[in-house]
Amino acid sequence: MTATAVLTARALLLDMDGTLVNSDAVVERIWRRWADRHALDGDEVMKVVHGRQGYASMALLLPGRPMEQNHADNARMLAEETADMDGVVAIPGAAEFLASLHGLPHALVTSADVPLSTARMAAAGLGLPDVRITAESVGASKPDPEGFLKGAAELGVAPADCIVFEDSGAGIQAGRAAGMRVVGVGARAGFHGPDALVRDLTEVRVEGVGDGTLRVCVG
Repeated sequence: MTATAVLTARALLLDMDGTLVNSDAVVERIWRRWADRHALDGDEVMKVVHGRQGYASMALLLPGRPMEQNHADNARMLAEETADMDGVVAIPGAAEFLASLHGLPHALVTSADVPLSTARMAAAGLGLPDVRITAESVGASKPDPEGFLKGAAELGVAPADCIVFEDSGAGIQAGRAAGMRVVGVGARAGFHGPDALVRDLTEVRVEGVGDGTLRVCVG
């Protein structure tokens, strides 16, 4: 954890997996099975997959494989993940954090599709933000900044006035490429140099200060 910091913004953009929802158990099960099917090292696969859409991870792990096969594989795996909620729980502090954002500009920006994000948030007992950028919303996966830029546009806020909450290297890269500051959530985020780092969402406080500015205390 970094020392306590106070950041200001006009909107927050929130990743889901690893940031609001701990779905690591499912991700491990699904992707290690996939690794076995393709005779790949499961540990090496797990270093790649967090934060990215499945087809983008596959393109890195199986270079040269036709992209249509990656998309078909991705669709099957999304269905598997949507059917498997065993071990999906909220990140500590996530419910209170989301409640504190009621009436304040924020959006979910996730590499999951609508069925998976809806199922995981429900399994974790979390409400969905009104503004959601999902896999169906973008043409490029994180670390491309498209999702975060679309989230900012939907909220009517300049990218430089947004703060991203992320756990993965791909997500932190995407936030930075969008010209946004990034708060890293959890140990995984600490390896990728976010602007601020918290253990979980119990270490974040957000309040509106009355002129459209959000005051974000982290640490």
